[in-house]
Amino acid sequence: MEHLRRSKVVDLLQSRDFGKEVLVKGWVRTKRGNKQLNFIALNDGSVIHHIQIVAEVTHFDEELLKKITTGSAIAVKGILVESMGQGQQVEIQARSIELYGTADPETYPLQKKGHTLEFLREIAHLRPRTNTFGAVLRIRHSMAYAIHKYFNDHGFYYIHSPIITGSDAEGAGAMFRVTTLDPKTPPLTPEGKVNYSEDFFGKETNLTVSGQLEAELGALALSLVYTFGPTFRAENSNTPRHLAEFWMIEPEMAFYDIHDNMDLAEDFLKFLMQYILDHCLDDLEFLNRMYDNELIDRLKHIVSSTFERLTYTEAIKILKASGQQWEFPVDWGSDLQAEHERYLVEKHFKCPVMLTDYPKEIKAFYMKQNEDGKTVRGLDVLFPRTGEIIGGSQREENYDQLLQRINELGIPEKDVWWYLDTRRFGTAPHSGFGLGFERLILFVTGMSNIRDVIPFPRTPKNAEF
Repeated sequence: MEHLRRSKVVDLLQSRDFGKEVLVKGWVRTKRGNKQLNFIALNDGSVIHHIQIVAEVTHFDEELLKKITTGSAIAVKGILVESMGQGQQVEIQARSIELYGTADPETYPLQKKGHTLEFLREIAHLRPRTNTFGAVLRIRHSMAYAIHKYFNDHGFYYIHSPIITGSDAEGAGAMFRVTTLDPKTPPLTPEGKVNYSEDFFGKETNLTVSGQLEAELGALALSLVYTFGPTFRAENSNTPRHLAEFWMIEPEMAFYDIHDNMDLAEDFLKFLMQYILDHCLDDLEFLNRMYDNELIDRLKHIVSSTFERLTYTEAIKILKASGQQWEFPVDWGSDLQAEHERYLVEKHFKCPVMLTDYPKEIKAFYMKQNEDGKTVRGLDVLFPRTGEIIGGSQREENYDQLLQRINELGIPEKDVWWYLDTRRFGTAPHSGFGLGFERLILFVTGMSNIRDVIPFPRTPKNAEF
């Protein structure tokens, strides 16, 4: 006898092979009915939509049907038929049902609909079973795949940068320490400081805040590389835009100047927006209906827009002349805040904006210095709702200028000797940027809190799972 293979709900909903025997497995979303018929909405995570199971009560054990409640896991064999009801084109007439796991209606947290996102964060181990988080996680997967596809198709090589590092790429300061030393009685130096030479790596190490510096090493050998991995910040930030653990995409390109960098960033972002429109429309339509009714139009707008390119100095002039009352005053030399970035994108230009040539004092040490001695070839890409979505630059390839900047900022040369080496041996112009994956997923899902676009958020006082 031929083994009946399980079919996914997404495939069955598109099938018109009526009269065929099928096997479907999943979790019950709802069950309703009467003395003659039970209607079970079944979902297996393959699509936002459910498939309806029709069970004639007289064909099944009464106790079995009673145990099938919202959240139960079941397997159903039956006949795929054209649906006579509203809302679906196909359904399954059940011939047999196997109950894998019950979900007690008195204690199952997702028994009822309409839970707040705040409540669902408290049960992050169960929230993927909701429509909202199923949609977000499918989009997250598709976006990750699209990122790898884009870079692969454009001749980039995927570099695995280290998670444990001895450097602080951004000068962020707020890093998670990695150590095997006894926290109560660590070895001390004669000066009374912790003696990290006795630690596992023989020096002080932390979880990385960025894969950029290592990606630069790869680019100066393979020309086009990117990293895509977890990064960590130990900032005590309880905001809807901050996580302690998040993912970063960081391409680095040898022989690219700032203009090449901008061209790549624009093409890359447009590709990602189009990919998600082409491959995740069911999930986008659900999120558009439930959370953000401008979501799909905004994604289409990104694809059809030409990104506006201007310098930081030009942006400051626009902001000063706007007549707006700012919470944070605007002056040349100050960092732009979200209110300034969104004004430029949403009110002034009404399209994505690329800003370059920032004051060197507000940017990282590795950015290429301009001839004016005041600005660097930084690049920020600004999106509606989000503000900065990409940050990057042309990197400083000149050894003397890079060393001067490192000394100005008091960065110990012994910590970045290997980085300086790449400017001593075969240096070349190169550029790159960083895209925060969760910020991107926020934008393409219309969600408003970054904790709702990562499966298990890591935030201050929260590492439950």
